[in-house]
Amino acid sequence: MATARWNGTVIAESDETVVVEGNHYFPIDSVQQQYLQPSETTSVCPWKGTASYYTLRVDGAENPDAAWYYPEPKDAAAEIKDRVAFWKGVDITG
Repeated sequence: MATARWNGTVIAESDETVVVEGNHYFPIDSVQQQYLQPSETTSVCPWKGTASYYTLRVDGAENPDAAWYYPEPKDAAAEIKDRVAFWKGVDITG
């Protein structure tokens, strides 16, 4: 079981993550939605497509753009559709 924690709070847990480039992509339904705040930030990966971001909000603390996902991934990255990955201090175990 992979677990994503930030500031001691479990943000996501799943035994069905997909690992791409060393990042665990959690199924969106395994993520605690109350901690996700949509961000205006986007970035582009040549083979995955355009990523969108979430800011994490836990107990009044914010971690801007600490989660990302690909709303419309390119065909080469179809396996990460409807999945969320984390960085910027989010601890992934498992």
